[in-house]
Amino acid sequence: MPVLGLGTWENDDPAQCTESVANALDAGYRHVDTAQIYGNEAAVGKGIAESDVDRDDIFLATKVWIDELAPADVASSTRESLDKLGVDAVDLLYVHWPAGEYEPEETLPAFAELRDDGLIDRIGVSNFEPEHLDAATDALGETPFANQVEMHPLLRQEELREYADANDVELVAYSPLARGEILDDPAVTDIAEKHGVSAAQVSLAWLRESGVTAIPKATGIDHLRDNLASLNLELDDEDVAAIDELGRTDRQLNPDFGPDWE
Repeated sequence: MPVLGLGTWENDDPAQCTESVANALDAGYRHVDTAQIYGNEAAVGKGIAESDVDRDDIFLATKVWIDELAPADVASSTRESLDKLGVDAVDLLYVHWPAGEYEPEETLPAFAELRDDGLIDRIGVSNFEPEHLDAATDALGETPFANQVEMHPLLRQEELREYADANDVELVAYSPLARGEILDDPAVTDIAEKHGVSAAQVSLAWLRESGVTAIPKATGIDHLRDNLASLNLELDDEDVAAIDELGRTDRQLNPDFGPDWE
């Protein structure tokens, strides 16, 4: 899975979404993330079709919403997602939240059936805490390929990082810029000034060096390119220590149906 992807949450204007996906792929991105609840799968698929990049070179992920997690609904809604995306299969399918109709022993075998049928390549989960990951592993007979969670220098997710390292689970960070909050953090902006880069690049580079795949949302070509340039930024030990010492837990997304996070 490419270490930097394009997030499309709230990119719900069809024309803008299509253009941003096509521009991102043509600029060098190879990982695109969407979800049923985003309402933009068709626009994402159109952007993929309009880009100059072959489908086989793109890592495409989507997510099943919480009211579609009963086994029959998993199958039908995923097929609808594939139709909207205009693809035969996705590289990664997530359980969006451990909520709603989610029951590990019923939901995850339905995901495994989709994999057996060749409609998905990997099974992922999103917004899972360690206890949810343990239950998912028991239900699947294997660890999920990836866990997508909010993560950034203001929410470092140490426990989940340790779990991921110990259990060979890929961590994927949504809201990697803390919905813009990171851009004004003094520690991050000091590091950015030191290297002559943007604060966004510092956050994305810190995630990469933490072994995490970031999927920042961007629509304009300048932001797309700036985020992509983070792949060329190498933080030194002093930079990483300054971020790790922030000690903040500023969660940007915490819906009432989500896990009981501490």
